[in-house]
Amino acid sequence: MPHRPVYDATCTTDNVIATQDRCHLGRSWYYTGHHSKIIILNFTFPMPHYHTLGAIPHKRHTQFRKPDGGLYSEQLFSTEGFSNDYALLYHCHPPTQIIRTEPQRDVSPRIAEEKMLQHRCFEGFKIEPAEDFLESRVPVLVNNDCHLVLAAPRQSMTDYFYKNTDGDELLFIHEGSGVVKTQYGDLPFGYGDYIVLPRGTIYQIHFNDTHNRLFIVESFTPLRFPKRYLSQYGQLMEHAPYCERDIRPPVNLVTTDEKGDFLIRAKKKGLLYGLHYGTHPFDVIGWDGCCYPFIFSIHDFEPITGRVHQPPPVHQTFETSAFVVCSFVPRLFDYHPQAIPAPYNHSNIDSDEVIYYVDGDFMSRKHVTRGMITLHPAGIPHGPHPGAVEKSIGTRETKELAVMVDTFHPLMITQQALELENPDYIMSWAE
Repeated sequence: MPHRPVYDATCTTDNVIATQDRCHLGRSWYYTGHHSKIIILNFTFPMPHYHTLGAIPHKRHTQFRKPDGGLYSEQLFSTEGFSNDYALLYHCHPPTQIIRTEPQRDVSPRIAEEKMLQHRCFEGFKIEPAEDFLESRVPVLVNNDCHLVLAAPRQSMTDYFYKNTDGDELLFIHEGSGVVKTQYGDLPFGYGDYIVLPRGTIYQIHFNDTHNRLFIVESFTPLRFPKRYLSQYGQLMEHAPYCERDIRPPVNLVTTDEKGDFLIRAKKKGLLYGLHYGTHPFDVIGWDGCCYPFIFSIHDFEPITGRVHQPPPVHQTFETSAFVVCSFVPRLFDYHPQAIPAPYNHSNIDSDEVIYYVDGDFMSRKHVTRGMITLHPAGIPHGPHPGAVEKSIGTRETKELAVMVDTFHPLMITQQALELENPDYIMSWAE
């Protein structure tokens, strides 16, 4: 969705409250200089509600003292400069004390195919597990707006912290459980959780065991709830497939007031930097605001169904200005007497469609395996495999579970993806 207020409507003084100087509808208005025409601006928000955890002063930007009389250090964590959501964090020490650095290294994706027009399929569970979380990340499909990444880490992050300074991260947990530790508190996670980490969030992932599989979306534009789900003031509305009660903010804020040598690995423009700080990054005593990491479970997505087949937007879960994320979950099929539950053939002429298959049976596809990724690029139609349409008639429900990413600009194939590819997929529609 747009980063700035967008043109929403024009109106006359007949349907807004007007004065000689301005008119307004709610709190978003723009005066054009006369009474007859007003442009209404609609602001949108990445998070629908304010949250606070720990101790904070009564008033922002005022003295907040420690028990020993010293001042806590206030940090503004803001988005789009000072023009959008933010959080205020209060540290035991200034979060600026770099004591040494390490040489950066290149972690940018290795592109194998920049341009192509072919349906592709990748067996995601073929990636070999790696001990380290960052080393385990395998970019598969990328463009200038997002990276779609697979990861199979075996070990927790204990020797360093990590932050992505370029993009928001969406971590989908396919296998495994544990806790993401951040400067905002802890985020306990498990199977089916979407972990949303705003860019710049410092975190460590601690796994409960060595069997972990993640599907990761790095977004270089802000990741948000769909605009159409939100009220004018940012509340999730009645027609949304989830509500604020389904959002899990950080819990258990543990203030680690320690000095020493703490390594933060920071990713920026395809390079990974090593920054050593003299104080622990989780020395936060409290925070508040509307910009923070959170978890939403795919199992809390309430499906929207109809008498006939519903289009993919009913499954939409997140959006950016460059792509959308959808959740396909177990649900009843269409109930018109002549309904065809299988999806129709589709020419997605404006976007590339990626589906990450999690679990369950997919009546529109043959030979689906867990962790499989399909890419249906813009420019050629795709649809159910032969026999799937007739077979779907009379079926009452589906147990499928999948994550879909539709990008508005073409995706490129990485070298690592070619090692996972099923080359026969393009011919799988031939009868």
